[in-house]
Amino acid sequence: MAAAHTIERLDALRAVGDPHRLQMLRLLLSGPMTISMIGSRLDRHPAWVRHHVKVLEAAGLAHLAEVRTTRNFTEKFYTATAAAFTISMSIRAEAAPGSPLVAMVSHDIAVEMLAAECAGCSPMAVLVAGSLDSLIGVRQGLADIAGCHLLDAESGQYNAPYARHIFPDREMVLVTLAHREQGLITAPGNPHRIMNVDDLAEGGLRVANRKRGSGTRLWLDHALASRSADVRAIVGYDSALATHTEVAEAVAHGIADVGLGIAAVAERYGLGFVPLFRERYDLVMPSDIYEREETHRLLERLNTAAFKHAVSTIPGYESAGMGDEIRLAV
Repeated sequence: MAAAHTIERLDALRAVGDPHRLQMLRLLLSGPMTISMIGSRLDRHPAWVRHHVKVLEAAGLAHLAEVRTTRNFTEKFYTATAAAFTISMSIRAEAAPGSPLVAMVSHDIAVEMLAAECAGCSPMAVLVAGSLDSLIGVRQGLADIAGCHLLDAESGQYNAPYARHIFPDREMVLVTLAHREQGLITAPGNPHRIMNVDDLAEGGLRVANRKRGSGTRLWLDHALASRSADVRAIVGYDSALATHTEVAEAVAHGIADVGLGIAAVAERYGLGFVPLFRERYDLVMPSDIYEREETHRLLERLNTAAFKHAVSTIPGYESAGMGDEIRLAV
């Protein structure tokens, strides 16, 4: 069981928002209990308890820990999935015409530049999350726009397969922000002579990894799985850094030998960089958000020659294709 877990998903927030389920979760944090034991403590019928425990289980807050069978009697013991929970959530104005746009994005320098460029004409608040969490955040109404770079290994497409899966009932628009280069960030001069992902798979290197759900980590997960690598044997693979900058800082400070990240942060910190692939970074939004006047002003700025030139000067970035749109119909 993990020492602690941060609650970020809406279903989990809803689960603990109910005072009865919160009380049950506190009981399960103290140790394994059966439905009957919880019912006895709360003076409630087991069927009522079972419903709420299943909600906690579906939200990833509780799980079936043990099944005990004595003669013809079976007991199921449930427990919490962590030793403690904290809650992290974003609070925003109700989405409406004229309200500031909220973007939940995978860490990206061009997004930061765009938000700064549009501060006066079309304010956009930027929340950094993983690519997958960003799409889910838009699905849950926590944000208007998602910034992501999710590769579907089977089709070779970026972002669209994920958007179709998460928004099967909504028309979506994908707007290309930039293409950027990712690779292995190393200490200056690459003293360990790291050349590719195979070197990580062989072990012996300390890795600075991104958080689960980020496009960077999903790419690395797939690359190592294709090599049948045991990631549990890779030192630091279970780390969960929020940004490319944090990965570069871990390498720069000697905490890690290598990490996967964008070329721009490697150059910013004077680190070594081994290029591996180029990826497309998109802004993904429902069509009704795309039609808002605030979004039009944002995209107008994105498509200016000045902004495209500014992005092209970021190490490892290409502005070719910036502003291209893909529409996903229902």
